[in-house]
Amino acid sequence: MREKNILVIDDDKIILDSLCEFLSLEGFQTSGTETLKSAVAKLEGENYSLVIIDVNLPDGDGLELLDIIRKNYPQTVGIVITGYGTIESAVTAIKRGAYDYLTKPIIDDELRLVVERAIKQQLLMSENEMLRLELEKKYRLENIISHNYKMAKIFDLVEAVADSKATILMAGPSGTGKSILARAIHQRSGRRDKPFVEVSCGALPETLLESELFGHVKGAFTGAVNNKEGKFLAADGGTIFLDEVANASPALQAKLLRVLEDRQFEPVGSNKTKTVDTRIILASNRNLDEEIRQGRFREDLYYRINVVTIDLPPLCERVGDVRLLAEHFLRMYCAQHNRDRLGITNEAMEYLERYSWPGNVRELENVIERAALLSKNKLIGPEDLPNAIKQEQSREAKRYKQMSLKGALAEPEKNIIHRALEANGWNRQATAKALAINRTTLFKKMKQYGLYAEAERLGLT
Repeated sequence: MREKNILVIDDDKIILDSLCEFLSLEGFQTSGTETLKSAVAKLEGENYSLVIIDVNLPDGDGLELLDIIRKNYPQTVGIVITGYGTIESAVTAIKRGAYDYLTKPIIDDELRLVVERAIKQQLLMSENEMLRLELEKKYRLENIISHNYKMAKIFDLVEAVADSKATILMAGPSGTGKSILARAIHQRSGRRDKPFVEVSCGALPETLLESELFGHVKGAFTGAVNNKEGKFLAADGGTIFLDEVANASPALQAKLLRVLEDRQFEPVGSNKTKTVDTRIILASNRNLDEEIRQGRFREDLYYRINVVTIDLPPLCERVGDVRLLAEHFLRMYCAQHNRDRLGITNEAMEYLERYSWPGNVRELENVIERAALLSKNKLIGPEDLPNAIKQEQSREAKRYKQMSLKGALAEPEKNIIHRALEANGWNRQATAKALAINRTTLFKKMKQYGLYAEAERLGLT
């Protein structure tokens, strides 16, 4: 869109020519027309930063054009002019989308000032739209890089539920991309043009979290010197993402349950009920089943948020994605920091693929950014990686160097038996049958690996 392209609509030819001439002398590219129909045709054929509209046109009401602009050309600003100005007509014009309202005869200085302000407004609107499009591009589902079959199933699930109102619960360790996926869900929904608001429930003290979410009224507590709008109201019509929800206090959990059920709440210190239309996505890096058993998380809240669950796997279970992600982050940070890098050596990549990644994708991203900044070579090698990655490889190699095959197989065998016992309710006969071994062998293995003692603690012997 050309930043200074103005369309003038007025049925008075003298006024139309005068306005076009004045605006052209002010440096604007200007075109004029005398009817509503021809104005609509011009808008369809060309982009305009600003439209100046006379209210009374021979073939219709100029305010009708404001409705068309607001619906079809949201980046265009409208100014209304009329020879019969009243307070009521000015209010009507503003309500229907006009930036400003001028009455005839039009004074040059007044027109100049209003047009300059309107053009600035249009530039801000265009910049906001560009930022919105960049965010949409950045957080598209297609930008989440993975060839892992578990992630492919997650993408299919997101496709199915993104445009619904269903509450979504994300589980998985920190750094697996829950925030990015939440934004991708928002961008794929019908709420994409509305706010996306993210709140980390673990980053705020318990005393402030309720106020942050629901707002407060002046005097609600010490330091509440003004009314404050909470995040739920800020996300009205859009999406709110509550990360680390397991950190919410019991009292706050009760309020969250009500919001989930009724979309209603009261700000702190107020008895006035607020109603919102907000899509809620929650995430936890803790096992909520265990939190319920320990009495730290409400069971009724869990069942209410557990409508659609997305379990994000840790990076160590997505080894095939390490190379894809590392190369993606390298390209991104080389461009961002203006560094010339050709790639990663095979040896360095082997280190990356063998590492356990306790910090998951976030840790890998930080490692690659650091390497892109500090490496003195064209290719990133093992010497550019943090010591923790290289030391873990050394410890692992040393451990296997001193370990027999029987010892190496012990841990996997213990895990298989443990999972089979849990799957069969710790019934030894059913577990032995499932594992295709006899009960005596299973009993010996349970004793060997300490699983019989665990069964005793659980009262399952």
